[in-house]
Amino acid sequence: MFEFRIVDRLQKLGEDIQKEQLRYHSKRVLVSKEFTFDAAHHLHTYEGKCKNLHGHTYKVIVGVSGYPDERGIVIDFADLKEIWKEKIEIYLDHRYLNETLPPMNTTAENMVVWIYEQFAEALEDAGLEGARVEFIRLYETPTSFAEARREWMELE
Repeated sequence: MFEFRIVDRLQKLGEDIQKEQLRYHSKRVLVSKEFTFDAAHHLHTYEGKCKNLHGHTYKVIVGVSGYPDERGIVIDFADLKEIWKEKIEIYLDHRYLNETLPPMNTTAENMVVWIYEQFAEALEDAGLEGARVEFIRLYETPTSFAEARREWMELE
C-alpha cells in the first residue's frame, strides 16, 4: 500500500546537487504546448455548410525541439505561451479570420501553415539557439485537424 509522506529534506543546489548536474543529457528533445481559441470564418468556393459564416473552438498543439541548456530546459513553457499570446493569438481569438489573417481561404490547411510560420519566425527572433518548430497541429473540431511539419515546410 502507498504511504503518504512529505520529503525529509528539500534538495539544495550546491549541497545535494551541483550546478553541472542539472542538465542530465545533451540530446534533442521535443516539448509541446496546447492552446485554444474561438473564431468565426467562412470558406470561399466551397459548396457545403462551411460556405456560411460559422465558428469553431480551435485547438492548436505546438511542438518545438531543441537541446537543453545548463538547467536542463529546452524552452520554457512560459516562453511558448508568450509567443502564442503576443504574436499569434491576437489575430485569431474571438476574431473573424477572413478579416484578420492574410488574404487566404481560411481552411485549416492554410491556417496551420500560417501559424507554423509565425512560431518559426518568433523563435528565430528570440534567438533561442537550436530551438525549432517541429510541428503545428490545428484542430478545427475535436476529430478533424491539419498539421504542418518542419520537414514539409523546409522542402518548399
